[in-house]
Amino acid sequence: MIQERHLVHYVISVLILFLCSGLLVSCARRGTLADLGTRKQVLHRGLSADPSELDPHLITGLPEINVVSTLFEGLVAEDPVDLHPVPGVAESWDISPDGLTYTFHLRANARWSNGEPVTAQDFSNSIRRVLTHTLAADYATMLYVLVNAAAYHQGLLADFSQVGVATPDARTVRFTLAHPAQYFLSLLSHPAWFPVYLPVLENAGPSGQRGSKWTRPGRLVGNGPFVLTQWKPGEVIVVAKSPTYWDAATVRLHAIHFHPAADVESEERAFRAGQLHLTESLPVSKVDTYKREQPGVLKISPFLDTYFYRLNTTRPGLGDVKVRQALALAVDRGAIVEKITHGGQQPADSFTPPQVREYHPAEPLQEDFERARQLLAQAGHPGGRGLPPLEIMINSSGNHRAIAEAIQEMWRRELGLEVRVNNMEQATLLENRRTLDYQILRSDWAGDYLDATTFLKVFTSDSSNNHTGWKNAAYDRLLHEADRTTGLAARQALLQRAEAILLKEVPIIPIYFFTTVRAVHPAVHGWHPTLLDRHPYKYVWLEN
Repeated sequence: MIQERHLVHYVISVLILFLCSGLLVSCARRGTLADLGTRKQVLHRGLSADPSELDPHLITGLPEINVVSTLFEGLVAEDPVDLHPVPGVAESWDISPDGLTYTFHLRANARWSNGEPVTAQDFSNSIRRVLTHTLAADYATMLYVLVNAAAYHQGLLADFSQVGVATPDARTVRFTLAHPAQYFLSLLSHPAWFPVYLPVLENAGPSGQRGSKWTRPGRLVGNGPFVLTQWKPGEVIVVAKSPTYWDAATVRLHAIHFHPAADVESEERAFRAGQLHLTESLPVSKVDTYKREQPGVLKISPFLDTYFYRLNTTRPGLGDVKVRQALALAVDRGAIVEKITHGGQQPADSFTPPQVREYHPAEPLQEDFERARQLLAQAGHPGGRGLPPLEIMINSSGNHRAIAEAIQEMWRRELGLEVRVNNMEQATLLENRRTLDYQILRSDWAGDYLDATTFLKVFTSDSSNNHTGWKNAAYDRLLHEADRTTGLAARQALLQRAEAILLKEVPIIPIYFFTTVRAVHPAVHGWHPTLLDRHPYKYVWLEN
């Protein structure tokens, strides 16, 4: 009787263990969102902010570029390892001996997501749209490299046929440049040069009008490796593999889910919980922990990006160059990268990062608290007296608040200034930047190509990305002359003189040179460290 009782207990125990193990296997099979995504080739990627727009001709932020680069493709694409130009919609191109004429030959099988062919006229129409003054495209000045593009955009020329873009036939696009630009091919992978499908766009409103709803799921027609299937603002953007893309055989991901993060801490928690394959960034408080406990997950890479503050020179106090110089000199950049960011960033003593090849600023900017106090007194504000309270405007993602509060304390302690920090969403911040509705604005500028002009041209008088109210004719002349100078040493000297003006007038305050600091799941393959932090998703895949 006792043996039978033991036998019954044994059988029951085995059954319980079997059932439990079955439940565990079932749970394991369900797994986390990232595990499920890995099995189904669905990448879950964090974004630093909620995209405000997916129109390639209007976007300016990195979150938007990340999504738009999956939906559209230009004449030239990027190699996944080092981003050198590779064929995109154009299968080949020819360059004239003088470097002024580029002729692109389009693929016969390039298609829009609705099955229509991508034509040379689509590219010409899109360039005309970007240069339409009413669109107010921030990157319109990037197209000034074309003959007469500036004149057309500024309303000095009404005939678009005189702009340096021609379409001899449906599969040929010819660009004529205003000056030689060795970086021109790299420019063409920027969204400002992407084609849009005007028939769909114009159904939602005039092509030269902002605010059109043509980029919503079910309406957007693109020509990239993915198509937009879902967009829930603040929650998720979903793109799925496009069956009409000319190189669909290379695309291994079935879909990408872009998850905007309310803040960098919640993004990191989502990664730890298995909800993301990779983050846009990491909280500064977590970097050392990842270095110690998960070094294989932590990815720190150089990034051609400068973190800086814009100063609205049209506002009281900030129009005085001595006040701006005082603010710039009273920032301890070394303390910020050593005590706050923890990700291998470098203090920024210029606007142009050191990774830009064949260029080095001649007169770097250094902190000098005593000189800052002297300049503020010379401006008539000893100890900060007489200056209105200043406000640093930041967006709610990333580590911006910690940095802003550190600078707020530096300016209070060293200059006696009253400074507030105003936190808001990305879309609102970008609109305030565009309308100059701010005093001091948290900004960063990521290079679009590997040349100093990708930074220095931001602050020319006619730049659509200036957003400071600052203009300097001598600065403009130097950059204009540099564009037309072919000698390396002579060109660098002109660029150095231009940046010296920028750092003396300080409509901006450089703070540090970026690195990318993110967590990447081991299942992610084809994701390479690149200096521009761009990652062609057609080459990314998931594998345990």
